[in-house]
Amino acid sequence: MADSKEKLFSEFPPVDTQAWMDTITADLKGADFEKRLVWKTNEGFKVQPFYREEDLSQIKIKEALPGEFPFVRGNKTDNRWLVNQEFVVDKPETANKKALSALNNGVDSLTFVFSGKTFGNPEMGKLLEGIDPESVEINFRNCFQNNSIVLSLFIDYLKAKKVDLNKVKGSLMGDPFRQCLVFGKAYNAQWEEEVANLIAQSAELPLFQVLSANPYLFNKAGSFIAQELGFGLAYGNAYMEALTDRGIEAGKIAGKIRFQFGVSSDYFMEIAKFRAARLLWAKIVEAYLDGKACKSAGKMKIHALTSEWNQSVYDMYVNLLRSQTEAMSAGIAGVDVLTVQPFDKAFKTPDEFSERIARNQQLLLKEEAGFSDVVDPSAGSYYIENLTMALAEQAWNYFLTVQEKGGFTAALRDAYIQDEVNASNQKRLGFIAQRREILLGTNQYPNYDETAAGRIETELVPACDCANATLRPLNFSRGASAFESLRLATEKSGKRPKVFLLTIGNLNMRLARAQFSGNFFACAGYEIIDNLGFETIEEGLKAARAAKADIVVLCSSDEEYAQLAPEAYAALDKSKEILVIAGNPACSEELKALGITNFIHVRSNVLESLQTFNKQLNIH
Repeated sequence: MADSKEKLFSEFPPVDTQAWMDTITADLKGADFEKRLVWKTNEGFKVQPFYREEDLSQIKIKEALPGEFPFVRGNKTDNRWLVNQEFVVDKPETANKKALSALNNGVDSLTFVFSGKTFGNPEMGKLLEGIDPESVEINFRNCFQNNSIVLSLFIDYLKAKKVDLNKVKGSLMGDPFRQCLVFGKAYNAQWEEEVANLIAQSAELPLFQVLSANPYLFNKAGSFIAQELGFGLAYGNAYMEALTDRGIEAGKIAGKIRFQFGVSSDYFMEIAKFRAARLLWAKIVEAYLDGKACKSAGKMKIHALTSEWNQSVYDMYVNLLRSQTEAMSAGIAGVDVLTVQPFDKAFKTPDEFSERIARNQQLLLKEEAGFSDVVDPSAGSYYIENLTMALAEQAWNYFLTVQEKGGFTAALRDAYIQDEVNASNQKRLGFIAQRREILLGTNQYPNYDETAAGRIETELVPACDCANATLRPLNFSRGASAFESLRLATEKSGKRPKVFLLTIGNLNMRLARAQFSGNFFACAGYEIIDNLGFETIEEGLKAARAAKADIVVLCSSDEEYAQLAPEAYAALDKSKEILVIAGNPACSEELKALGITNFIHVRSNVLESLQTFNKQLNIH
């Protein structure tokens, strides 16, 4: 066997990088390598079309093993993560019943979200009845000012039940900045004292985190990945700075912080993000320990949540595809806890079905795909290792900028962080409008005949209760929001415009442009009438009028438009029909001079174009 292997490899001698480059250059036939094959990420660094072992030569951290400082390969020597589900606590008995059912169906991490109603010892007992705190992670999310009360109730309950406090895992998710980011409310000037009290109060629970850094809010607001990571590190560092100044030992503080990150659909970049996050946080904590490598204090506790920014109302089951790849990224990257957002969360309170599917998405990865059986499966990948370091560098620049501005609290007060994230949101919304970023089922390949107005139960863009805002909040407009508003306007208008595809001339071009045009106008919910082709313009317009078309899209080749477009425009009933040219032909200026003004093509801003057509059709 050994001989056959040696013979096999001897037939394939090593190929150096220059040989690869020579072959690629020849295949490009004079095209620019940088422009054609090297792409620039939203984070600002370049990604090469291929990587080789030599590209790892400067990456020293690749020698670290899983569970070893600086933890880039994970905090553990296994890859078992906890499956988390959230439960709104309106009635404790109801939340308890749902939690017990979830525990019996694969969940091992619970997050109880308080609704603001009165909560005391009896309610805590009812909420946790039948739940074993020694084997199930228990998390609470509450208004920051009430966290001390909830923690006290929880500890009292544990002691009354004689639970081993050393085995209790979970978090309080205490965050003095969340209200600032979400609602623009000023953070409490006494927050440093309050978080110090939470750490002292939780001393009996060594595995329970009481402080939460929530960079998932940046993800939810449409930030780029490097921003989420860099600002997230500054988030956590705000606790480290404030509490070490109060004399609390750095290792003790770090062990009480849980980071909640979002996960976008940028598959490989998200894997790299979590690896870079552990690396950078370990370095930050090490700095507080006077440069001593921390064996455990620098382990970043990561709770990942799949993205809400890219969820859509139309073609809602596509949300499952997005959240599944996001869960894969998080699982491969070695997060500690994972919440998969139900696919219908964008437009209603998730129901039993969507919550079950969200649980099963994780269980499939763990139990059937075996993701939890392999530690850091991405290690050694030339591509991911390089992404990890490039992303770490960009995120570190964001972190340093925040520090230069006086730290996280100062950057929030001056709205630097909010403005940066909101600007990224607007930039990405622009990308989606131009199809430079694709949301399947929303701005590309929509379900032509789908309606959604009847299933919407909540605000598609949550209204910000900013009446008492003193700071600038984040903008939580989802990527699909504008397209959804456009399509809902069509639904609610009572009139569904008809788009007639007048296909004529060159077979390949008319078919390609008919498909493009159908996808284009279906994004606004218009009815698409496709055709096999016509011999003459007269024949096509006759069929369009028989179909009572509102828009006639001429689908042909650029060369043929010079003759066909003027002929179609001259025969058009301009009071009833809108002529659109599918493409951007060289003769477009001549056509515009004749009065033809509507062109759709790959460089069109799809959203703005469709908004214009809605106005022309009196759809508001």
